[in-house]
Amino acid sequence: MQKLRLKHLAAIRWFHWLHFPLLAIMVWSGLLIYWAYDIYRIGPIHLFPSVIYSTFGMDHRLADGMALHFFFMWPFVINGILYLAYTAISGEWRFLLPRSFSAFRDAYYIILHDLGLQKAKPSQGKYNAAQQLSYSAVILMGALSIFSGFAIYKPVQLHWLTAIFGGYQNARLIHFVLTMGYILFFVVHVLQVARAGWNSFRSMVTGYELVDGHE
Repeated sequence: MQKLRLKHLAAIRWFHWLHFPLLAIMVWSGLLIYWAYDIYRIGPIHLFPSVIYSTFGMDHRLADGMALHFFFMWPFVINGILYLAYTAISGEWRFLLPRSFSAFRDAYYIILHDLGLQKAKPSQGKYNAAQQLSYSAVILMGALSIFSGFAIYKPVQLHWLTAIFGGYQNARLIHFVLTMGYILFFVVHVLQVARAGWNSFRSMVTGYELVDGHE
């Protein structure tokens, strides 16, 4: 017999669903800004060819991008700080942080299982090792994005912060690489949610997951 079990607290779900559109807006507006100075490439190939900007209406919108980016960065920062504070106070951090260096080994086996290269599914708690590592990495990425963003935004007033990142150009590169990391994380996250099925998605909407009665 199956039963519903609480998996995600209401506050965690709210922070999650607030952060998703905020991050999407920050990435989108950041690319509108990046269009004006598109310098990163692999060899002769730009990471974002002009056809991408024109197809998705991202060209000649520098002012829109800056307005959106500088406005929504504050809700993004505040939501992130409140999320970290809540996980610390509620004790949720115990489920999110990897418990030891063995998490890297366990994450490796989880990836093998997800790719269909290993039949046995590794044991896990509320979050498996791969999730713990990726979620922890995203939190660190968020902090770096905020600080590198301020280093770019106010390079004169916050010259000491810009210097920590190795100068304006290095801060901008780090900020860009982190943005690409968010896009990669989002794609993998959506694929994993789709693979896990409705039960996993429902737990982040309602807070409850369906489990066997003896669990």
